[in-house]
Amino acid sequence: MTLLVRPPAQAAPTPRARRAVPVVLGSAAAGVLLAVLWSFDLVDGVIGKTVADTLLGHDAKADAIGGTVAGLVFAFVSGLAGTFTACNIAMAASVGPMSQVSRTGRGSAGLRAVVRPVCWLAVGMLAVSATYGFVGVLVGDQLPQLSSASAAGIPLRLWQAMVVFGVIGLVFTAVGAASLGLLPDPFAQRRVARVVTLGALVGGFLVGRPFPLFGKLFRWAVDTGNPLYGAGAFALQSLGNIAVVSVLFTLVVLVTRGRVIDWLTVDPVRGMTLSGSLLVTLGVFTVVYWDIRLPAMFGHGWFPVMPYNG
Repeated sequence: MTLLVRPPAQAAPTPRARRAVPVVLGSAAAGVLLAVLWSFDLVDGVIGKTVADTLLGHDAKADAIGGTVAGLVFAFVSGLAGTFTACNIAMAASVGPMSQVSRTGRGSAGLRAVVRPVCWLAVGMLAVSATYGFVGVLVGDQLPQLSSASAAGIPLRLWQAMVVFGVIGLVFTAVGAASLGLLPDPFAQRRVARVVTLGALVGGFLVGRPFPLFGKLFRWAVDTGNPLYGAGAFALQSLGNIAVVSVLFTLVVLVTRGRVIDWLTVDPVRGMTLSGSLLVTLGVFTVVYWDIRLPAMFGHGWFPVMPYNG
């Protein structure tokens, strides 16, 4: 006698997951479009360099770092200058998750509640960036990030960037899809953990960053031979990276007296949709920019080039 065994029934997609599909597709398309339109000459060469030169009062790229204190100042300023570079812009996606762990209120209690999510973001970020600064000084020139060699026509420092940002971009995209309900969400009941995790990913940007001013800081830290100095310098670089977004986030919440947070949290679906769409958009941008557009610049594959990018 033959026994017929029915395959296990597959669960139908939940209504939330079905609604998430167009949001994910639209956000992914926005990320690809952003990667096409992005001008690294404008963001890195004009905005970043102008900000650094203005704040330091000299040519940040050409002039030597003048000592230990000057190096720490350079670390924060160069991080601030790199706020909106392609190797840092994805941190803007943390705004949505930060809003979900805020609690509004009046007076100093309200201010403390607004600063709370920024502090949690910094906890995850500094744990990674300071550790990398410490280890980076010990390892030194053995890191591809500090190498002048190339492989397949691509500098090794860019190979490291492609690997690191490719992984980070995929994680951002997955966390965003989970926030939207398309994937299981490990942070559904752990909103603080979501912010700390995103902070760790933001700290991980330094592991792949090819931004010239960061390379100069890294080389200076290695030349000191002091891993504690490297940890401090990298921590300041990361704090500079999130300073603008953190200040804007705090100002918006305080000026609106918490109405923005109330608007996002009164309807959980609304807040998660904003959070998830930002994460998917910037996660896809990070993957496409670093793992498709960048190799194409060296003759590996094809990617559309805007006239202003040459």
